[in-house]
Amino acid sequence: MITVDWHAVLLGLAVGVPASALFFVGLAWGMQRALGSERPGIWLMISAFGRIAALLAVGFSVTAVAGSNWAVAGYALAFFLARLIAVLWARISRPATTAGQEGTECS
Repeated sequence: MITVDWHAVLLGLAVGVPASALFFVGLAWGMQRALGSERPGIWLMISAFGRIAALLAVGFSVTAVAGSNWAVAGYALAFFLARLIAVLWARISRPATTAGQEGTECS
């Protein structure tokens, strides 16, 4: 029978929620900078490298402190939940378009 280290899972969740929230705040910041820039690729690469490096560094730190792989499960669950919330928020805040009006520009 598998024994779950719930303290490690909760540690992963507790650290993963703010780390994941910062990841998606950084994504929004990078997208805003890229959309307003003449060279969006640079902004997107800098944002992606920084966000990924920070997320991995925090994840490795949590695993090292907890001493258990169950912390990774909690950390991944926190990231998944933060991603789910970010996607739902983006869908809700997107302006509604009427069906059939997208791409109906005449040349």
